[in-house]
Amino acid sequence: MRRALYISFLLSPVLALFVSLCIGTYPIPPSAVAGMVLFKVAQVGSDVVKTLTLGGVSPSITIPYPSVDQTILFDIRLPRALMAMVVGSALAVSGAVLQAIFKNPLVNSYILGISSGAAFGAALAIGLFAGIFAGIGVTPTAFSFALIAVLATTSLARVGGKVTPVSLVLAGIIINAFFSALTSLLEFLMGHDKLASVVYWLMGSFANSDWSSLRVAFPVILVGCFLIYLMRWQLNVLSFGEEAKLVGVDVERLKFVFVVLVSMITAVSIAFCGIIGWVGLMIPHIVRMAFGPDHKTLIPFTITLGASFLVLADTLARSVATYEIPIGIITTLLGIPFFAYLLRKTGGGWDA
Repeated sequence: MRRALYISFLLSPVLALFVSLCIGTYPIPPSAVAGMVLFKVAQVGSDVVKTLTLGGVSPSITIPYPSVDQTILFDIRLPRALMAMVVGSALAVSGAVLQAIFKNPLVNSYILGISSGAAFGAALAIGLFAGIFAGIGVTPTAFSFALIAVLATTSLARVGGKVTPVSLVLAGIIINAFFSALTSLLEFLMGHDKLASVVYWLMGSFANSDWSSLRVAFPVILVGCFLIYLMRWQLNVLSFGEEAKLVGVDVERLKFVFVVLVSMITAVSIAFCGIIGWVGLMIPHIVRMAFGPDHKTLIPFTITLGASFLVLADTLARSVATYEIPIGIITTLLGIPFFAYLLRKTGGGWDA
């Protein structure tokens, strides 16, 4: 039974991706999706053979499906679905890491102010450099303000040399409000042509996702998630708190490294897709309830389930109505009841 649960969690992104490619305002039959993907793989393989044979003759493979279906599948849905999976993994694992290092089950990048700080930085870049959505100007500023926000939150929450769960949440609320106010001020000052784009972007959307944006976001998030995966056992060490110092662990330095990694992948996600809240709160807890608190297991399954969840949420956002609903609205509507449940269950503490 447990082995079947492991396999289902690991394979869930593949199934979610396939479902996302089939569903939309222009539905494509599953057999056609599978056929086009297989033919595309064969076509790429044929091109590789041509290259390796240095000009040798290799039969050209043409996909026997309508060009409209191919365009929708490979140019619109596939890059969008892959971006949703990458961002879902980043946001989910960010929540798991922050909950571990602060020993608070209600902490995520949204509550700590990382999201609002990154959103302000990205909105600032968009306001100053119109049309730059590919990450050249947006991503560095989003990352910078995300790091500033989380450092400000932890500094403000430190009372008497300690960071308590209550002070951390309250400090996060303050920093969130501060950067949200700055973002609102920026919206008030910018022109109407930029304002509409920024407001819609802040609600969260994968509508602008394409292969060029994926080429920028994917390597950064992949590196961040991979480093967190390699260091996942150290999250178990941090759970001992002050006792970890007795065995020679530099707790503060380790926390800083994790915060930088989380800020990096969160900022990149927000820079391309806007604010998508609550993913980092829900997914780690679902995995924790299924597999327990050991981060050696928790981190990889959080990455896979986060990818599955967000690609399915995006499929719902673009398919439930004739118009596209911002995905941030959907994740928030799902996350608020879950947050209320956790608050009642834990009382704001880790062991409650």
